[in-house]
Amino acid sequence: MLISCLFRVVSYLRGQKQHTGSSIFVFLVRYCCISVENLKMVFYCQRHCYEKEYATKVISCKPAKLEVAVDGKKKKKVDCFETTFEDTLLFPEGGGQPDDRGTVNGISVLRVIRRGGEAVHYLENPLEVGATANQCVDWARRHDHMQQHSGQHLITAIADSMYGYATSSWYLGENVSYIELDTPKVSQEEIDAVEEVVNQRIRDATPVVITEFDAADPKLQEIRTRGLPEDVVGPVRVVTIENVDANMCCGTHVRNLSDLQAIKLLHTEKGKANKTLLYFVAGQRVLRYLGECVERERQLNTTLHSCPADHIRLVEKIQNDLKSSLRSLREAMKDLAISEGQKFTVLDPRPAVYFHHRRDGDMDYLSAIINEINDDNVLKVLTVGEDKGPGSLVVHGPQDLVSQIGPKVCEILEGRGGGKSRFTGKVTRLGKRNEVEKYVRSVLENKTNEG
Repeated sequence: MLISCLFRVVSYLRGQKQHTGSSIFVFLVRYCCISVENLKMVFYCQRHCYEKEYATKVISCKPAKLEVAVDGKKKKKVDCFETTFEDTLLFPEGGGQPDDRGTVNGISVLRVIRRGGEAVHYLENPLEVGATANQCVDWARRHDHMQQHSGQHLITAIADSMYGYATSSWYLGENVSYIELDTPKVSQEEIDAVEEVVNQRIRDATPVVITEFDAADPKLQEIRTRGLPEDVVGPVRVVTIENVDANMCCGTHVRNLSDLQAIKLLHTEKGKANKTLLYFVAGQRVLRYLGECVERERQLNTTLHSCPADHIRLVEKIQNDLKSSLRSLREAMKDLAISEGQKFTVLDPRPAVYFHHRRDGDMDYLSAIINEINDDNVLKVLTVGEDKGPGSLVVHGPQDLVSQIGPKVCEILEGRGGGKSRFTGKVTRLGKRNEVEKYVRSVLENKTNEG
């Protein structure tokens, strides 16, 4: 910020034909105070939430590493450039609101964070210190965050005023957000009542005003807040929803509740420590959520050959039919397993080893075969599953043979398992069953020769 001040001093003096000590003093008072103000954690983006472009100067730029998510999951560190400006159009994360995205001179902004009174930007490419930077915000993302954040303030205030349910935290998600309410339960009637009131405030086009106060101003004692961050400096922003709520907040907000369009309270979920999570969507997300619901409904119409009013009834019927079919299938598989076991028991002489595989079987099927054979002296190598997919293995019989053969068979079939007289495992290469049979027969042949 000192560099920013010096830039302004130089620019001012270049424009003066004659400058005295008093003229420099006037400049420092008039313009350097703006730089000091920039240290007060109130950025251009907070004062001008609806602006989409902004020109400023580069204060610093240095190489850095940043951990970013790949495909929304795995994170990796990438090379980038940590950059600060005189001021910023791009909101740094804070107050439960994610940071903005956008570009600076066409360069993508990977992340923006707040470090004390500074906004630190991570850019894909470097910028020249002192150069003019044209910042452009990803407006769709910014406006969405404004709608969700202002919506949260509104829901929080109404839930508190109507039922005394205080908000302990909130989360702005990519698709759906939630508010953590300090109550173990919220009834559907209460949800409906809150939803009606918040949407009435939207229909009333209630103004939203942001005011800045000195941190020592006694008026702040009258304003609801969870407290200020330890590193806060300078003025404190208070977001006031006319005749509804006044709350300290550093985020970006709409200037009128009409910009929220609508709010839909979706459902609740049990939170930690006797709290309740209230899920919601606001603004454009309501339309997107509705659009997704309509598309799913259309697909169900085609799949179920019915109208939406019959969907629940038909799905319940399908579930009941499926349960009945699964019961019949289990009984049939058990009968089949008993039949397979009986085929083996009538063999005379009875083989020392029994191999069996069934593609559509399960562990219950294999257990039924073992129970039907009912002979611990017979080595049984049983498998179920697809040749090229996951499956299950059971090796049962004499403990010395099972302990020796089980792990090796599991290794051949590329799986993991364990057990002594009954070795069970999950395998992935059942197509190697012929290799397993050769190995097992060779072990038995060696034991016979040794005997």
